[in-house]
Amino acid sequence: MESIAVWQGAVLGGIVSWIVLASHLNLTQKLRSLLQPWVAHHVVTGTPTILQIQSFQHGFLDALFSGFSCVVSVPFYTAFLPLLFWSGHSKLARQMTLLIAFCDYTGNCVKDVVSAPRPTSPPVRRITATKDEEENAMEYGLPSSHTLNTVCLSGYLLHYVLTCTQYEDAYVKFVGISLACLFVALIGLGRIYLGMHSLVDVLGGLIIGLVILVFWLSVDECVDSFVVSGQNVTSFWAALSFLLLFAYPTPELPTPSFEYHTAFNGVALGIVSGIQQTYYQFHHDAVPHLFTPELTIPVLVGRMLVGIPTIVLVKFCSKGLSKWTLPVVSNTLGIPIKSTSYIPMLNGSVNGKNSDKLTHGGYLRKLFSQLDAFDVDTGIRFLQYAGLAWSVVDLVPSIFSHLSL
Repeated sequence: MESIAVWQGAVLGGIVSWIVLASHLNLTQKLRSLLQPWVAHHVVTGTPTILQIQSFQHGFLDALFSGFSCVVSVPFYTAFLPLLFWSGHSKLARQMTLLIAFCDYTGNCVKDVVSAPRPTSPPVRRITATKDEEENAMEYGLPSSHTLNTVCLSGYLLHYVLTCTQYEDAYVKFVGISLACLFVALIGLGRIYLGMHSLVDVLGGLIIGLVILVFWLSVDECVDSFVVSGQNVTSFWAALSFLLLFAYPTPELPTPSFEYHTAFNGVALGIVSGIQQTYYQFHHDAVPHLFTPELTIPVLVGRMLVGIPTIVLVKFCSKGLSKWTLPVVSNTLGIPIKSTSYIPMLNGSVNGKNSDKLTHGGYLRKLFSQLDAFDVDTGIRFLQYAGLAWSVVDLVPSIFSHLSL
């Protein structure tokens, strides 16, 4: 028990030390001054390559690559991950959820540190077929998050399938790896064709994704063992999630990247806390899987019809409760707050240049400065997604149990 407390304290202490050191040494600005000119130069010089690829413009290709982009988008994760949990593949689902959160944090940190532009449009033709894509276009370019996430998720999914099925056939492995590589290539090519990224962005996403995938494959079993049977799991992960809201670089200009990180950070906490509480009831290895007599297609459809509205309702209630409680708690503790969107009456409490910086969490000054206000939207967003994720693995399976689904 003592050794567990020591390593958990060491991890949290290391993050706090990093926050202090990064803020004191102004590491973000120094790294940006080194990396941004190089990346921006390659974005500009890569424009002819983008235009050459876009010269094959066709309505079919527009629809194809827009569709591929949706496959690795936030709405897709929202539907796909609960489906994995409710179809009996809890281990795969929780590993992919944590991997997505890790990819999102790493990729968005790099984006906002470098703060490199996307390809200039025009002359590049940019296609944003969905609202999600329009928001993605507001982020910085390097790395391509779609490429990074595709490398990690397709690679891990392939590893999981081959491990569980214990295929030893070299031909099967070759086909699986080939399909994964083809999918990654199509996603990367699609990001360039749609005008969302330059070649350097896609290559950056590919390299960072491969590094993350190799790292995750070496620690996934340890992480999973800790989540399902470790000690102080919920309290440790809550502290970790809180610190990660501050261990995030301030971008050159405000973008939605920090909002995405906050959401996935909350999702990870909700999944971990829920799994920790209900693993032996709903998520152990012996639970029924899809296509078994205990879990047929009609049962899964029933689960989706009950589960999806429930998690949406929980998200709505979590957001409403957070909008009411966080301002009260902040005022009680004397913490100055503002809101950029969720609470209109708090809009504009901080003006000018400081307001832009505060939107993204910043560093240690947000914890201690009496002159700056904390954007309460960060806490609201974090809690609503934590509540949604918790309901996926705790509340909804409990409802399934009562309904014999």
